Amino acid sequence: MSTPVLTLENVTKRYGDFTAVDQINLSIPQGSVYGFLGPNGAGKTTTIRMILDIIRPDTGHIDVLGHRSAMDVRHRIGYLPEEKGLYKKMKVWAIISYFATLKGMSRSAARHKAFELLERYGLKDFAESSIESLSKGMGQKVQVLASIAHEPELVILDEPFSGLDPVNQEVLEQLIKDLSANGQTVIFSTHIMQHAERLCQRLLLITQGRKVFDGTVSEAHAIIPRRVVLETRGDIHSVRQLDGVLSVQEQPPEDGSTRANGIRQWELYVKEQADPQQILQHCFENGVSLSRFDFTQASLHDVFVHLVGKEAREHNFR
Repeated sequence: MSTPVLTLENVTKRYGDFTAVDQINLSIPQGSVYGFLGPNGAGKTTTIRMILDIIRPDTGHIDVLGHRSAMDVRHRIGYLPEEKGLYKKMKVWAIISYFATLKGMSRSAARHKAFELLERYGLKDFAESSIESLSKGMGQKVQVLASIAHEPELVILDEPFSGLDPVNQEVLEQLIKDLSANGQTVIFSTHIMQHAERLCQRLLLITQGRKVFDGTVSEAHAIIPRRVVLETRGDIHSVRQLDGVLSVQEQPPEDGSTRANGIRQWELYVKEQADPQQILQHCFENGVSLSRFDFTQASLHDVFVHLVGKEAREHNFR
């Protein structure tokens, strides 16, 4: 196993009586796409700032690229902060080139890289435009490119999808995939689960400063049993007895009304190895007439709500 790019050991940060980050332990392997997930105010940005040595933890240890301080290896790290901002009068290509030179690239190499990135990610026609002339979403794309132009080994993006329209979100997702394919390690924070579900190999779920899950996407999905929904007027007693069925619960209509024609809806939780098609076949063979048959796997949002309960619903989280 390769040496982790980043490790956190019992990291805690307090502000007076408020604990922003509480005893976080974490090990991130090289080359992975790792999501920091949780509602607003969960402690994601505080954790990232401690990783970058912008603020210091009260207790615990952090190791970044084999060093105790990210400042020692800052040229090997790319960082997009949560608070976005660029020099408004500079040209698009120049701002990307400038940030690359700050991280050790020569001026000629930085200029070449800036134009290469602008062409690859759909901003070539705006290379000579000033930052102030760009839309908010385009400006954010430029800042992302500025953070990765020096080809860092570790890329940390704090809420990179915030404020982007769906088209530009797709562009950013592709950029993250490209970084991963190039062997770079990417950490990004978000409170929008769909991005993590599509991009990440591993996840940290955090709420109120506490880690509630750390593992792969498939491990997260496995926390909640898979679900089959049946609608029928028939007797499902035999379905309850099937080996792969863990539990059965009737679901009332959401509006509190009575379903027409005596149809009832049942929610079945099934074992990970259970084949939903066998349940469907059993219904056909045993005369259980169905008006609906759905099979779903828990989303990351479902998993998060399951792990933290009411807390997740009380935050701005989707």
